[in-house]
Amino acid sequence: MGSRTLIIVASAHWPTKHLFKTGRPSRTDPPSTRPGPSSAATSSLSTLPFTAPPGAPFAATWSKTCFAPAESRSFLSYVIQDTHEYKKNTVRVLKNARFAVFCILLSMCFGVPMSDEEIEKVDDILKKVLVTLLPRIDDFLPMFGMLFFNQRKRVMEVRRAQIQTILPLIERRRSMIQNLGSDESAPSFAYIDTLFDLKLEGRKSSTPSDEELVTLCSEFLDGGTDTTSTAIEWGIGRLIQQPECQSKLFEEIKSTVGDRKVNEKDIEKMEYLNAFTKELLRKHPPTYFLLTHAVTRPTTLAGYDVPEHTNVEFFSAGISDDSTVWVDPMEFNPDRFLSDKEDADITGVKGVKMMPFGVGRRICPCLGLGTTHISLMIARMVQEFDWSAPPNVRTLDFSEKLEFSSQW
Repeated sequence: MGSRTLIIVASAHWPTKHLFKTGRPSRTDPPSTRPGPSSAATSSLSTLPFTAPPGAPFAATWSKTCFAPAESRSFLSYVIQDTHEYKKNTVRVLKNARFAVFCILLSMCFGVPMSDEEIEKVDDILKKVLVTLLPRIDDFLPMFGMLFFNQRKRVMEVRRAQIQTILPLIERRRSMIQNLGSDESAPSFAYIDTLFDLKLEGRKSSTPSDEELVTLCSEFLDGGTDTTSTAIEWGIGRLIQQPECQSKLFEEIKSTVGDRKVNEKDIEKMEYLNAFTKELLRKHPPTYFLLTHAVTRPTTLAGYDVPEHTNVEFFSAGISDDSTVWVDPMEFNPDRFLSDKEDADITGVKGVKMMPFGVGRRICPCLGLGTTHISLMIARMVQEFDWSAPPNVRTLDFSEKLEFSSQW
C-alpha cells in the first residue's frame, strides 16, 4: 500500500485560507486504507465511495431534515424513570440523552412507528458496526491479512445483520409513500424520502441501491447520536460545576416562556442559552478530529508545498484552545459571547476560531439540527430540575475518555 503523507492542522490561523480560499484542492475524502477482500464490505459499513466526489448530493438531503419535537418532549420521562430505577434522585445523563437523541433521529430518518424492541435492535447493530470498524494492523500492513481472517469474516456477518435490520424499515417507509393515506399518524416527511429518487451522476444506476440506502441511513443515525448526547452530558457537567451558569439559564428560561414548556422556537430568543451552547461546543467539541480531507492537486499550506493525495486532519480541540485568538481559552465562560466581548462564527464563514462541525464546503449539513437538539434538551432539563453532583462527590472530574466521541 505504501506510505501516506499526513498533515495535522492545530492552529486557528490556517483553516480559513485552506478551506475557503483554496478549499477545492482538499475537499474530497481520502482513499480507503483497507485493502483486500473485506474492503467492499468495510466501505459499505461506513462511507461509500460514491459519497466522495466534490458536490456530493447528500448534504442537501440532510439539511432538509426537520426537528421532531414530539420525541424531545418524552425525553424527560426517561430521566424521571431513571431516577427510580437507578438510584434515588440520581440520573445517568449520557444514557438517557443518548436514547432520546437516537429515538428522535430514528423518527426523522424513517418516519415509521417502531416498538421498543425494534429500537433496541437497530441501536445494537449500529453499535456493532462502529466496533467492527475499529482499525486493525492489516489495514496498514496487508501482508498480515490472513492473520485476521476471522475478523474479516465478522465484517461480512455484521454487514448482513445491518441490512437485515434496517432494510425492512426502509421498505416500510417506501410502502407508506406508495400508499398515501394508509397511515394518517405517519410523518409527512422523513430523511429516507429524499434518497429514494436521488439522482447520482456518473453511474449506470442513477439511484442508490437498497444496500447503499442502508449505509446512508446508518451514517445519519451514527453521526448524530453519540456526538449530540455527549455534548449534552458535558453541558450538564458544566452547569453543576458552575451553579451561577445554571441560575442565569433558569432565569432566562423563566423570563422567556413563563410556566409553559420551552420549545424549539423559544431557543432562538434566548441569548444566554445560545452563548452557553456555543461555549460548550468550543470547549468540548464532539470529536477531536474532523473528517479527513485529501488534497486533490498540489497546493501550499503555511508556506509548505503539499503534494497530491496528502491527508489533512483538522484538530478541532487545538483550534478552540488557541490562545492567540481566545482570551483565557482554557476557561469555560459563556459570558465571552455576550456584550460583544468575543465572537466566533460557528460556520467559519467570517473566520475560523472554532470548528466543531467543520467549515467550508464539507461542513456538517446537520449543524443547525445538532445545535437545536443540544440547546433544547439542556433548556428542558434546567427548566425541570435543579442539577447538582451526588452527595458523595465533592468535585467533578472532567477527565475525558475517547470512544466514538470525546466523552466525560
